[in-house]
Amino acid sequence: MTTGKPFDLEIITPSGLAFEGKVEAVTVPASDKPFQVLANHAPIVSTLGVGAIVFNDGANKVSKYATSGGFVQVLNNKVSCVVETAEDASSIDVQRAQEAKQRAEERLAKRSEHDTLRAEASLARAVNRLRVAGM
Repeated sequence: MTTGKPFDLEIITPSGLAFEGKVEAVTVPASDKPFQVLANHAPIVSTLGVGAIVFNDGANKVSKYATSGGFVQVLNNKVSCVVETAEDASSIDVQRAQEAKQRAEERLAKRSEHDTLRAEASLARAVNRLRVAGM
């Protein structure tokens, strides 16, 4: 299903450009709740949380990237996501993510204060990767 006029999307990580191209719709995981951007969206800057960047290229191809947070800017029909990580759903190592989830759950069960914050963050990233890989 196409949604209308294409606009530019770029997903940038510290290691480089993860995606750049024309899309017709993109949903981003804003910190409070996800929101969708279509052509001619009002300008906005928002923080991103752990979640999925999901976009439609207009040719019935939906792409999904797992991300662990960052920022998004929407301006003049261009969406720029500057994120800590961006993993294409098709490249997520599900076994590795399941192992990371299990390690984080084991650390949380031990409940040391220092490890709790790290374990919670690790668990959120692992669960998100598994969710995005299975979308």
